[in-house]
Amino acid sequence: MKKIAIYDTTLRDGSQTEGISYSGQDKINIAKKLDSFGIDFIEGGWPFSNPKDQELFDYFKKKKLKSSKLVPFGSTAHPAKPASQDKNLISLISADTEYVTIFGKTWDLHVEKVLKISPDDNLKIIFDSVEFLKKKGKRVFYDAEHFFDGYKANPEYALKTVKAALDAGCELIVFCDTNGGVLPWEIKDVAIEVKAKLGLAEFGIHCHNDLGLAAANSVSCVNYGCSHIQGTINGYGERCGNADLVTIIGILQLKMGISALSSQKLSELTHLSHFVSEISNMVARDNHPFVGRSAFAHKAGIHIDAVIKQASAYEHIDPALVGNRRRFVISELAGKSTLVVKARELEFDLDKKSKQAKDLHKLIQKLENQGYQFEAAEASFKLLLEKELKKCRKFFSLLGFKVVVEKRQDGKLISEATIKLKIKDKIEHTASEGDGPVNALDGALRKALSKFYPSLSTMHLTDFKVRVLDEKFGTAAKVRVLIQSQDEKDNWSTIGVSENVIEASWQALVDSVEYKLLKDSKQEVDS
Repeated sequence: MKKIAIYDTTLRDGSQTEGISYSGQDKINIAKKLDSFGIDFIEGGWPFSNPKDQELFDYFKKKKLKSSKLVPFGSTAHPAKPASQDKNLISLISADTEYVTIFGKTWDLHVEKVLKISPDDNLKIIFDSVEFLKKKGKRVFYDAEHFFDGYKANPEYALKTVKAALDAGCELIVFCDTNGGVLPWEIKDVAIEVKAKLGLAEFGIHCHNDLGLAAANSVSCVNYGCSHIQGTINGYGERCGNADLVTIIGILQLKMGISALSSQKLSELTHLSHFVSEISNMVARDNHPFVGRSAFAHKAGIHIDAVIKQASAYEHIDPALVGNRRRFVISELAGKSTLVVKARELEFDLDKKSKQAKDLHKLIQKLENQGYQFEAAEASFKLLLEKELKKCRKFFSLLGFKVVVEKRQDGKLISEATIKLKIKDKIEHTASEGDGPVNALDGALRKALSKFYPSLSTMHLTDFKVRVLDEKFGTAAKVRVLIQSQDEKDNWSTIGVSENVIEASWQALVDSVEYKLLKDSKQEVDS
């Protein structure tokens, strides 16, 4: 089976999506998930250009990825300075990675109108930048920015820019359709022609999706010598996005017989897609190929009848291959297998044919219908399994809470939460002020629990996301709240759903605290 290297740039290109703003911890969590999934290369962004990217590279200097290669990204040297003194290139070296990626100008329009330098100066900058990184022991991917537009405008000069990078010793040339406006047959003609002229054995491809063709353009290049595909999970990216690696991996592996990752990891494709959409606070597309909720959904009576008799009648693959499931819109008939597999991953022994499995499946269906999504809230899912399967003890019970938000004459906004809990047969009644109602609730909850569970002092909330689920209901719509927490050892996510944002936040907050207490109690038993 031919192997194609998958290069993920979600943490850089994906973060440029309108509406996405990753925290430093978000980026770390996504990188860990991509690593466990088996992505070959993870582009981490511009090292030390901002605190979030610096946090990512600093973190993985101490805790190396298990299977993926972390790659910093930057540009060729600034025209005003030699490569050896360019802060951007020096920062790539400081990232302490085996590979680095830099991009340079291919299109003479950009050279003359944007950089405002001569074509020959640009060639020297490309050569010197790659050579400098190579001398520092780095393996260099060179992204030929705007390559296809540049080649159409001035093929001779576009080839010279690529040759400069090759002569300097770059590992691989990556042809970029940066504007996303190239058609499949143009990609084919240019790729074949350039490969022959330069004597390239292989090349990489980086496509944007402004024509909706990024995935198609990317996979088509495999037939012409492409061995390396760049893109983002779910196609996130600036403007219309980047090539969607979720779709690309599915096509390569299941339609073209080309290895992108193991078949076991392929079955986690749906989970990966939904995980990244939740962390990104973006609505997962129901019609997303391979992994969307509707990708294997059947509504028409004729279709349902045919699929029951022969699934391939209306399904191009077995949905289980990518971790998805068949859905009959009129009556849900599937899902227990996925539940059993996930339970086993979390070390719960669940028999698919047992009453427990059936009851739990019904409960999860009910919760999903209410708006719960557990892909990026595994702590809440694990708590659900603990409560339903092991009947774990309750650490506390809520007797009631009240939240007051007061705007005073001086314009100051005050939030105060009062809470009453039952803990180990004792009643605790506390209050706390906060920067907002959720922060006040968090403070009151901790104050009530701290004397009984002192380990809560090591835990803090790191992120808080709210998504409206039913926009048509306006301010009365249901919301989904996702809370991320961490202590000195782990980080975890929890979820809450309600028409009331305070109630949804409370559910996620309680799950977060209960998960911490459950985790600590198990560690005490093990020790």
